[in-house]
Amino acid sequence: MSLAGKVVLVTGGAGGLGEATVRQLHQSGAAVVVGDLADEKGEALAAELGDRVAYVHTDVLDDASVGAAMDKASELGELRYVVIAHGGFGVAEKVVNRDGEPASIEGFKKTIDLYLTGTYNVLRLAAARIAKLDPYTDDGERGAVVMTASIAGYEGQMGQSAYASAKGGVIGLTLVGARDLAAVGVRVNTIAPGTIRTPLMELFGEEGLQKFAAAIPFPKRLGKPAEYALLAQHLLENTYVNGEVVRMDGAQRFQPK
Repeated sequence: MSLAGKVVLVTGGAGGLGEATVRQLHQSGAAVVVGDLADEKGEALAAELGDRVAYVHTDVLDDASVGAAMDKASELGELRYVVIAHGGFGVAEKVVNRDGEPASIEGFKKTIDLYLTGTYNVLRLAAARIAKLDPYTDDGERGAVVMTASIAGYEGQMGQSAYASAKGGVIGLTLVGARDLAAVGVRVNTIAPGTIRTPLMELFGEEGLQKFAAAIPFPKRLGKPAEYALLAQHLLENTYVNGEVVRMDGAQRFQPK
């Protein structure tokens, strides 16, 4: 199923994984709405790509904000596809700190809200809108959603309790989401990246990045955002992949620390 002429909403579309996905989908012929909170970057990306790309300030935890992004997508055509790739926050804290004090519940809640609640919010709102459209395949497919987890959702490292819990929640949401939405013809899949060379990771410098790469069996490097984008496109286009969580990690398995 080609994406040419289709409309896709990408949350976190101005970030590392999201930007690469926006570029890839646009190159494939899709119209793309960049949903993000980074107005300057989002507007610059939309201006650079030009035709078939629009930016909308989008808070994934706010129904009206997500609705505005979907409204913009509908101006470009029928919104059929969504890639949920937002991020930007996380706390590194053990359940009990060195001083014997418990971890902050506020940091845990904020992390869960962004990565899990925000993902579920976009999924439910987008799926409800897509469900109102007519099917476009003989099987009755109406659309597809790709969510983003992390291999930390499987083997979280020390200090990652909040992040691992949130991403583990997205992993758990994948199959039940696909089952819930089977009746309306919406597929749900998830990518669980390992260590990806995003702009945030670049802050560690080359020496730091080489240390991360040493733990990756093959290829012995960090993943590229463009590789995430290619996988996201495939999961949108392949109409028989549903309810799957695909690890993209070079066979990496996180160690305890």
